[in-house]
Order: sequence, then C-alpha cells, then structure tokens
Amino acid sequence: MPSNARPEPPVNILIVGQSGRLEHEALLFAATLHQHRQSRPLRLYVAEPQPGPLWPEDPRMAPDVRELLAELGALLLPFDARHFGQAYPQGNKIEALAALPADQPFVFFDTDTLILGDLGKVPFDFSRPSASLRREGTWPVPELYGPGYSAIWRSLYDRFGLDFDSSLDLSQPDEYWRRYLYFNAGFFYYRCPHAFGTRFLEIALSIRDDPPPELACQALVPWLDQIALPLVIHGSGGGRDILPDGLIDGAVSCHWRSLPLLYARESADAIATLEAVAGQNRLKKVLKRHEPIRRFVYQGKGAQARALFDPANPPAREQGYRNALKRAGLWMR
Repeated sequence: MPSNARPEPPVNILIVGQSGRLEHEALLFAATLHQHRQSRPLRLYVAEPQPGPLWPEDPRMAPDVRELLAELGALLLPFDARHFGQAYPQGNKIEALAALPADQPFVFFDTDTLILGDLGKVPFDFSRPSASLRREGTWPVPELYGPGYSAIWRSLYDRFGLDFDSSLDLSQPDEYWRRYLYFNAGFFYYRCPHAFGTRFLEIALSIRDDPPPELACQALVPWLDQIALPLVIHGSGGGRDILPDGLIDGAVSCHWRSLPLLYARESADAIATLEAVAGQNRLKKVLKRHEPIRRFVYQGKGAQARALFDPANPPAREQGYRNALKRAGLWMR
C-alpha cells in the first residue's frame, strides 16, 4: 500500500567559497559531504561573493573549481557584499544568508570543515537555533580597571532589547567567560535564513558602527560575528546545549581551522577522510595548487605535525599547538 506521507523537505547547507584558500576548502567540504550517504535530503549551496567596490580584487572562484563543485552536487549562490567585503571577510557569512531561499531550514558551516558522517543523525530543531560550542574565551578581554564580562555583555543585550539574565549559565562563576552565551561562529542553523540574516546584519552593523561605551577598549575585528551571534540566537529562541554532544565538531563534522591544527589535534578519522578525498585525481590536480594542502597532505608535513604531540597529554589551549608548530617551522594558514 503506497504511503501518503509527504517527503521530508531538504535542508539547505551553506558554505562560502571565493578565490584563494576558501575555494580549496570548499572543494574539500563538498567532497566529504558527497562521499557520505545522508539519511535526509540536503542541498549544498556555495555562496560566492561577486566583484564590487568592497572587493579590490575579483573574489570569484576559478572556473575549474566551480566545475568540480557542480560535479559534487553543489549549487553556486552569487551574492553582493554591501556592508563588509575585504575589510571584514567574515561578514560573508552574514550577507550570504539573504541569497538563500527564504522560509527553508538551513545549516551554515565555515568552509574549513570536513563532513565525517551522516548529518541526518543530528537532531536539529530548526525553531531553536544554536551554534558551535567548540570555542575558547576569546572575547571580550576585560581591562583591569574597566567593565567586566557582565557589564560588557549586559550593555549589548540592553541595546537590542534582550533579557540578559536568562542567557547566563548559572552553573559557572560570575565573571568567568563560560557563564556568558558565546559561540564559535563556524556553525549555526535556523528555520529561515532571511529572518536570521536580517537580525544578524542589523546587530553586527550596530555594534560595528556605534558600539556601546562598555566596548571602548574591546577589539571588534575579527570577533564581530562571534559578538553578534549569541544575541541573534538568544533573541530567536535558541541557546547553548540544544544539540547532543559529540555530533557537530565530533563524529559528524570537524571544524579544522588550519591544516597544521588538523593534523596536530583532530581525530584519525578526520585525517583519513581528508586524505581520501584529496587523493582523488580530479581533485588533486586543483588542490595541489594551494600551498598548505600541497605541503601537509601531499608532501608529508602533516605527519610531521602530528608527531609533535602526545595525544594522551595534549596542550590545554589552541595557542599551545600553534606555538609548538611555529617552533618546528610547521605553521601555515
């Protein structure tokens, strides 16, 4: 008897691709997504900024990269930078959201991400947004005699009419960064990219162009997206600890940040996944143009980086990895 159940609507996956490093990372993302069977329908969009006054050089990807992305099932999504561009390329993730189809659930990933398994296993509740909790306390950095974490964050919640107290993790001590809602902006999701993106843009521009006095001594670059993101998520009914641990930034995806860090600290599965797709001849011809990929994947520098660290006693912070890699002449971005 035929089923009358309506097919599950696809989820739109969004990354950003542009000339240089990001186009090669986009290929790796698309290839790793393509090689894993997905238990729900997905559409991969690769947002590509178009030439304009905010880009001194043409930001579009090379033709052979575009062809390979299309072969891997990706849809190119051109968009114009109207507010950020070269001055703040992290703003691509904010402006690209308006180019996605409205009223359709989406998941954004930074391009330096590998898909390690089935995204359908991740129980997204698209009405309750969240983002990556794999982060360190990078912002704010309170001054000795200046406002502390609470005053800085409260000023932003007050600016946008949000309830600050309900955002706090009361299991964490006062004036400790984990008490305050803070994410890595390398991954986030919601039920509608236009609603999310409009609010994201509004908040980011307000902070950039007219920061509250409490932010006077705080750097906004490169942290602007990560300052605005908690406010967008909290105001949209989301928060921390909504997704189960161990899936995003775990068994299903890996936000690797840089190839030296990938080889130094990520799982053997992540490295095997990277090397499997990078070994495909049609991709290798393009990927080897990018010096970090050529050196770490094809010329063995990755194995050297991994050998520097004892997995049973890893550095406590990312800076410890970076410092050791730099001393060994193995740091590249």
